[in-house]
Amino acid sequence: MMSCSLSFLSYCILLLVLAFCDLLLEVESRAFFVFGDSLVDNGNNNYLLTSARADSPPYGIDYPTHRATGRFSNGLNIPDIISEQLGMEPTLPYLAPQLTGDRLLVGANFASAGVGILNDTGIQFFNIIRIAKQLEYFEQYQRRVSGLIGAEQTEQLVNSALILITLGGNDFVNNYYLVPFSARSRQFSLPDYVVYLISEYRKILQKLYDLGGRRVLVTGTGPIGCVPAELAQRSISGECSVELQRAAALFNPQLTQMLADLNSQIGANVFIAANTFTMNMNFVSNPQAYGFVTSKIACCGQGPYNGIGLCTPLSNLCPNRDIYAFWDPFHPSERANRIIVQQILTGSSEYMNPMNLSTIMALDSRT
Repeated sequence: MMSCSLSFLSYCILLLVLAFCDLLLEVESRAFFVFGDSLVDNGNNNYLLTSARADSPPYGIDYPTHRATGRFSNGLNIPDIISEQLGMEPTLPYLAPQLTGDRLLVGANFASAGVGILNDTGIQFFNIIRIAKQLEYFEQYQRRVSGLIGAEQTEQLVNSALILITLGGNDFVNNYYLVPFSARSRQFSLPDYVVYLISEYRKILQKLYDLGGRRVLVTGTGPIGCVPAELAQRSISGECSVELQRAAALFNPQLTQMLADLNSQIGANVFIAANTFTMNMNFVSNPQAYGFVTSKIACCGQGPYNGIGLCTPLSNLCPNRDIYAFWDPFHPSERANRIIVQQILTGSSEYMNPMNLSTIMALDSRT
């Protein structure tokens, strides 16, 4: 009787040890964290009372389940494709009830459509997860994971993780240029506004570093003056909006310089600048070279360039999403996202500074 009990106890201990080893193995695989706006939101806004949502058809028409997931895409978005290309399990939205237990060790997506660098960006969408709140959730996440694997292992998981942050576009299209004579455009000239945005963004990135981020991909703004929504409102014959393109041309170089300054201050290449303006502009300027029929007309929408209003079941919908650079009035199609991710992975210094993601992965695999 005694030996049977001891055997059972030994068996229980063995099971506990194996379970803990499984957790440690999971920690050794790289976690992925995502912060930012609708370009990288994979469903957090589904759980919020907000008008910034993509949880109904035809969103998700080309997603593996053919269902709307909250991604502002016909299929996969940029974080999904990065996970796929690196052989990582895709992250869940932080607000998803399924994000518990071992699934936490994969990472989390904190992004929320409509947000910007500034707190007053996207106020028309009501309830969205502003960037300060996303960082609060990241702290909460770390406490939850500490309860699973301990503080030391959690710190290691976060330090070795890959992080993607995408902010800035909304601070122009859903703030400074949202209406004529917006509060911010009355407060700042465009050059001064950009300087202010960069200074505020620096604080956000410093906080991300303080919370343990050590490999952070930071995307610039795309060619915001060339998206179908802006063509519909500002273009006479399909030309990009000069004013919005000027905003991007001011913002992106200052962002790259600020990241270089932060890295210099830290003494390591923590922040990696992704020149998504040029990545996008390549196929916006010459869509046919990339297999697109058009980069002016959105696949899903209505009005001029399908650029007015939201993508809904009543919208015009193109039959072949692969030949459209833009899925809806603001967001690239899955195929365009794949082109962007390829440049993030293997692009030259014109696209990725100081190195691309493949180089990062190779370097980090040796340490």
